Amino acid sequence: MYKLAVCTLLILSVTAIDVTNSVWTSHDQKAFAQIKQSGWGNFILNFGELHLSTGGILAELNTEIAKLIDELDEELAEVHHQFARRTDVHNREVNRLSQEIQDKEREVFNAHDFYDNVLIPQRDRFAAQLEQLQENIAQNRKTLNEATVQRANDHAEFESLVAEHNEAISAIDESLQLLSQLEQPSLVQIQKVQKNLTKIQQSLKRHSTFQTFIKTLIEIAVEANFADQGALKEILTAFNNLRVQLVDSLNQLTADEAEAQKDFEARVIQLNQEHAEFQRAVIVKTAEIEANANKIDYTLDLIDELHADLDTLNGQLQAENDDYAFCTDVYNATVAEYNKELNAAHQALDLLNQPRFTDYVKSQLKGAF
Repeated sequence: MYKLAVCTLLILSVTAIDVTNSVWTSHDQKAFAQIKQSGWGNFILNFGELHLSTGGILAELNTEIAKLIDELDEELAEVHHQFARRTDVHNREVNRLSQEIQDKEREVFNAHDFYDNVLIPQRDRFAAQLEQLQENIAQNRKTLNEATVQRANDHAEFESLVAEHNEAISAIDESLQLLSQLEQPSLVQIQKVQKNLTKIQQSLKRHSTFQTFIKTLIEIAVEANFADQGALKEILTAFNNLRVQLVDSLNQLTADEAEAQKDFEARVIQLNQEHAEFQRAVIVKTAEIEANANKIDYTLDLIDELHADLDTLNGQLQAENDDYAFCTDVYNATVAEYNKELNAAHQALDLLNQPRFTDYVKSQLKGAF
């Protein structure tokens, strides 16, 4: 309707009203000037002049123009209605996007919180635990190596002591055999016994326990008269006593060595069991570290995805606000234009119903003839 009216207005503009006609007062001329600034106001005036000049009835003119004004009012009402609908859509969309943004921000916060306060401390704790396990394994192997070396050294010492004891016991046995055969000992036999004593002394020089017996034997062997059976008996007794001491010492050494070996073997079993436990713990901890690393990667990807979603939602909200702001500007401009045209139309209609307008039309018709 509006486009049709504009086209009609262009056609009718050729019959523009002469506001300089003497019929019009200065007030009328001012009103004409304001109305002519409106397309609809100018159209109504020209249409009214055309209608009356062709014999039209004023009441009919009022009816037609009122219809035009009603159409403008209806169009304006439709503009209000459409903008109200757009406002409802906008409000719903803003509420929806705002809620989604709030939810997404909460998800982002929770993801960051889980990453910062759970995964990272867990990663550091697992790394420290794995490092401790590796240190425990290294210390375990070190302890085992040290125990093995010490056991080998102790066993070597034991074998050395056993050899010394056996050597001394052999010398004593040889001396006892020589002494048991003495009736009139020769110088060579006596020297042989003294030589064995020296051998025994050298073999047992590291054993202070036996030094008293050795010293006594040496004194007896130097001073004794081997032809004297009493002295010979005394020497035999001393040799036997020393032999008993050496055998007891050897038995104790053997028992101590067996106990030490038993303790060592138990310690080896214990250390190997601990080592196996540490290795199993390392496997478990390594799996935990791998799972933690996977969770970190997943969480970082999730954080990136959540930020992208949040950016998208914020972009949608901004686009909606921008579009609504544009619609609002268009709506305000359209309403202002409609109100301007309606106001001008009412003024034009009021002017058409003044007697001066009819007189003006009549004067124009008389001048034409």
